[in-house]
Amino acid sequence: MSTTVETASAAARTAPAAVIVAIDGPSGTGKSSTSKAVAAQLGLSYLDTGAQYRAITWWMLNNGIDVQDAMEVATAAAKPVIVSGTDPAAPTITVDGEDASGPIRTQEVTSRVSAVSAVPEVRARITELQRSIAAAAEGGIVVEGRDIGTTVLPDADLKIFLTASPEARAARRSGEVKGSDLATTKEALIKRDAADSGRKTSPLAKADDAVEVDTTELTLPQVIECVVTLVEEKRAGK
Repeated sequence: MSTTVETASAAARTAPAAVIVAIDGPSGTGKSSTSKAVAAQLGLSYLDTGAQYRAITWWMLNNGIDVQDAMEVATAAAKPVIVSGTDPAAPTITVDGEDASGPIRTQEVTSRVSAVSAVPEVRARITELQRSIAAAAEGGIVVEGRDIGTTVLPDADLKIFLTASPEARAARRSGEVKGSDLATTKEALIKRDAADSGRKTSPLAKADDAVEVDTTELTLPQVIECVVTLVEEKRAGK
């Protein structure tokens, strides 16, 4: 009996401290790729909050909701059941039990997600969902989005804000979408930035205590290494 207790005690001492990591930033900064890789490397859960806003937008479009009508969107915000899988190696998202991981990445959803996510009732619903997922992640979690460090998880152990020049971000995003035009992509990113930064409820913003990482001149492995180092330092200090 005592041996079991001693073994459990030793395991507790050697197990890495659980950390909640908030990674924010605009599109094209390497946020998703970095967050998934860091979570996988450090054995943490992973949550793509942008996918949740895309999921509710997709549901609205599929159910005939006028996404330009804020009142109609607000009324429908509580209806869809959104479930996010937090395995960084294979993150999943379902809406009312249906796999939505592919459909939420269409251009139609992309062009309308800012309007839907600006509605306060939508943000309140999704923020509550995000907080519950983070609270349930016993070993720690990497949560990526646009308002995680400022609004969703203001008490996160570590906050990181990724940035990059509009040109670098547009080049990366164009590389992800076949046949896309660089100039058009850049224009769309700048427009999305303005919408996200300018909304009244939980705008895209860097938390005062966030570590800013400019990824313009960095390769993805370099960004991942930088963030892993920051997380390990935070773990060691807990």
